Amino acid sequence: MILAVATLRFFLKKAPKWAPCALWAVVALRLVCPVSFESMFSLIPSAQTVSRSAITGGSFDINSGLNAIDAPFNAYFGKYAYESAGELGGTGGGLTELLPWVWLTGIAVMLMYAVISYLKLYRRVKPSLHVRDAIWICDDIKTPFLLGIARPRIYLPSAMDELQRAYIIAHELAHLKRRDHWWKPLGFLLLAVYWFHPLIWLAYGLFCRDIELACDEKVVCSMEKGDRIAYSEALLSCSVSGKKRMACPLAFGEVGVKERIQSVLHYKRPAFWVVAVSVCTCVAVAVCF
Repeated sequence: MILAVATLRFFLKKAPKWAPCALWAVVALRLVCPVSFESMFSLIPSAQTVSRSAITGGSFDINSGLNAIDAPFNAYFGKYAYESAGELGGTGGGLTELLPWVWLTGIAVMLMYAVISYLKLYRRVKPSLHVRDAIWICDDIKTPFLLGIARPRIYLPSAMDELQRAYIIAHELAHLKRRDHWWKPLGFLLLAVYWFHPLIWLAYGLFCRDIELACDEKVVCSMEKGDRIAYSEALLSCSVSGKKRMACPLAFGEVGVKERIQSVLHYKRPAFWVVAVSVCTCVAVAVCF
């Protein structure tokens, strides 16, 4: 499903930027939900492809629903597969017991990294000056960002250009309205749980790009060409190193700066049929998976 969503992103270039975010939400649901919903339209094989009786029976019989595949497999390979599995059944016990601890250690390291990064950043912004509402000014940061889950705050560098400040505040407020300060930590939590899977790292990286693109679109949708150019200049001046992406909070210039600038400068309001196709695509992906 991650590969499907990553591929669909290339075909949704003209679609509203919230569409890829909705697809990543479906991916997250698949990763979180402990049960699987079956459908006649699903691309996922049947949950009963390998029956429980295969463990105690005399062969591995499969039932994928496609008789053209099931019959020859069960007739020629089922019995031999069972016998081979029986011969190897006594090996690997130590590895089987070790792997859960490796997995838990990986989760602990990921979460510890996130907590330490958060505490270090919180210590840097602690002496900040309150301006208004949730906006704070800090001398010890170089790029603006949104920090916090329960009580999020927008932190701005004290040396920031006054002309750029309005665009940056608008972007961070868009993050607040979209609740991205909740969704991104949830994405990192899923990354910590599935740290061993390379596609989860791909999904998290693309998800971080897509929430930034969605926020940019929300801000610039009512801007004129001149304002979009100024917004792009602010984005370029606040870009940060890619090394800070994973544990960094919602920073203004965090990821995909080049792609975001191109999207802002060439923004056009999506036509109704494009929005309709985007909605249908999201529904189709949810049903098929």
